[in-house]
Amino acid sequence: MAETPLADRRLAVIGCGNMATAIVGGLIEQRLLSPDQVVGHDRDAQRQAALVESRGITGADSNAAAIDDADIILLAVKPQNAEEVLAEIGPAVTDSQLIISILAGTKTALIESHCSGSVPVVRVMPNTPALVGCGAAALAPGRHAGEEHLALTRAIFDAVGISVELSEDDLNAVTGLSGSGPGYVFLFVEAMIQAGIDVGLSPRASHQLVAQTLLGSARLLLEDSAQRTPAELREAVTSPGGTTAAGLEVLRHEDFGGIVRMAIHAATERSRELGRGK
Repeated sequence: MAETPLADRRLAVIGCGNMATAIVGGLIEQRLLSPDQVVGHDRDAQRQAALVESRGITGADSNAAAIDDADIILLAVKPQNAEEVLAEIGPAVTDSQLIISILAGTKTALIESHCSGSVPVVRVMPNTPALVGCGAAALAPGRHAGEEHLALTRAIFDAVGISVELSEDDLNAVTGLSGSGPGYVFLFVEAMIQAGIDVGLSPRASHQLVAQTLLGSARLLLEDSAQRTPAELREAVTSPGGTTAAGLEVLRHEDFGGIVRMAIHAATERSRELGRGK
């Protein structure tokens, strides 16, 4: 394995759910880490076994055993379980270890309060497209995290997509937007596929056409962003009185934009509630 920012670093994964699986899978596929550098624990034995078997990492008998001798601790449990897990591992974490938390709504100050000393904490809001190397993550440092800790965190999340550094105050909004965003996109895709079937296409053809349309539109959005805004890209495919105009008129009439904004506001508020322990 080539020299990387994570060479010789050991990663402990606390919580082996979908997001942790996506991150670990991406790191291993991108060869930033080898399976023998990763140890994981989840109180759900089946989830832990699934990650161990699919990625060849080492399973631990407890959270405490997982973090022993780790350089980086990826905290990936449900936010509702944060206090319980932090009470278990917090006293054992040292200042030489880095905690990366992907817990929605859970502030770095809460994590720091469970640790003795000046443990560096970086809070990250990623999303599941990290599984295919197309994730979008926002990261915010805690009060003890320095540039070297941010560099390590960026190395992890840039390996599975892109990362941006923001204020921690912005992360609830990021959670509502890109963190939950794949769910909105997949719901829209489900509706498009079903609509294709309704107008006479086979399920397979409809699925293929919708998926490729989504991929192509995303690439246009990313690669043409310096020249054209999303509104200009939309206008470029909308001829007056044409088919796209007819479809867009229905979406506008049903307040599609307003519905999307309401969904993001609701997810953002839920992230704030999780941070308040609700």
